[in-house]
Amino acid sequence: MAAVVAVCVAGYFGINPPGFVAATVALAFGLAAASFFPAIILGIFYKKMNKEGAISGMIIGILSMLFYMTKFKFGWFGGGTKAEWWFGISPEGFGTVAMLLNFIVSIVIMKFTPPPPQAVQDLVENIRIPSNAGEATH
Repeated sequence: MAAVVAVCVAGYFGINPPGFVAATVALAFGLAAASFFPAIILGIFYKKMNKEGAISGMIIGILSMLFYMTKFKFGWFGGGTKAEWWFGISPEGFGTVAMLLNFIVSIVIMKFTPPPPQAVQDLVENIRIPSNAGEATH
């Protein structure tokens, strides 16, 4: 019975979506972009990326996104109006800025800390460009 009710409610909101759904989804994607996306991309495509850079970038990305979101959506930290948005960017769109901050911090911190061990760099290289992809092993 509960499953039937849940399906009916989901179906109703699918046909008549409330206005807050798009904003909620945008904020969720912004949080994901601000925290995980740069670490994943740099971890796959830049074998010199180390844990210090990735963690530092993730912390700055998620904290900047959370600060901006809570300031302008929930009125924390002194709140703010639409006229006070930084560069006219809404809280739903700030994930892109926070993601860029994450990339910058990750790369800067990575440059000033030791590179990952060679075994990790080799693993990343093998993930990106597998050797002997279609050949049978002996």
